[in-house]
Amino acid sequence: MPALRLTVIVPCYNEADVLPKSAAVLGEVLRHLMKTEQISRQSKLLFVDDGSSDQTWRLIQRLETQDSMYTGLKFSRNFGHQNALMAGMKVAGPVSDAIITIDADLQDDPALIAKMVVRFKSGSDIVLGVRNDRQSDSFFKRWTAETFYRGMRRIGVQLVPDHADYRLLSRRAVAALMQYSETNLFLRGIIPQLGLPTSKLYYQRQPRFAGESKYPFKKMVAFAMDGITSFSIAPIKAIMSAGIIVIAISLGMLVYAGVRFLTGDVLNGWTSLMMSVWFLGGVQLIGISIIGEYLGKVFAEVKHRPRYIIETDDYSRDQQPLLVAIAAGQK
Repeated sequence: MPALRLTVIVPCYNEADVLPKSAAVLGEVLRHLMKTEQISRQSKLLFVDDGSSDQTWRLIQRLETQDSMYTGLKFSRNFGHQNALMAGMKVAGPVSDAIITIDADLQDDPALIAKMVVRFKSGSDIVLGVRNDRQSDSFFKRWTAETFYRGMRRIGVQLVPDHADYRLLSRRAVAALMQYSETNLFLRGIIPQLGLPTSKLYYQRQPRFAGESKYPFKKMVAFAMDGITSFSIAPIKAIMSAGIIVIAISLGMLVYAGVRFLTGDVLNGWTSLMMSVWFLGGVQLIGISIIGEYLGKVFAEVKHRPRYIIETDDYSRDQQPLLVAIAAGQK
């Protein structure tokens, strides 16, 4: 049986501070796997530069001159973390037996890569890296994460709690994933839908050793909203439920006002009137904004614009002979 051809995909956005160490650590992991013949010596470490404004791409190019194992893909501008993952998988999928995606900050344990390879060889098309606890997070971040996963489960979205984007996918799994063509990507929700044999590996997440987090609170909220609106219409149903509740309250108030009128106990309630106006106005604005969010996503999807634009693709250049051989074998 030929050795496993593995590609490790690392999305990068302004990661100049962490890239030298990341490349060294991940490179050492792959070299060990090559030396022990667990993976092919044609395996690659693919860095996807998501439109960085620092020295990230220059560092990637420097790495390419040091070892043929290192290779890179450069976007014309910033298209986002999920698109960087998709681009890497799209170019690497046809020539790799399996791919692994991992962030450049090394908070996800690189030692798990060897275990993922073992699970893949045992028959798992998908191997998920799952955090075994959130002790390194602040109380607020732990609470918001737990609330998010609990809320997603209640609206019928099947996510794996505490799994981010550290995973192994077989060539078959990548090919299935590429059939999902939506612009609004939420890979954590799509991967469980593939339905292929899946296993989990647990690990201790480490603090970021350098650089800044690419997911501040604002981006985390936007990411959560993408996840909810990409997989469920529960918010729209919630608006309808809220409308029914408001109507029920209004009918009750109508009966109450009628009784007060018949008994002659009528007071001019400016405060209650203003509260009602503000309450109903708030409900309407929330409803309009949620519906607008869905319309905005529909608007983005129907335009069929490209998810990303690749400026430089060193990976495909390096793999050209293999691509030609695969194409010839398919004819």
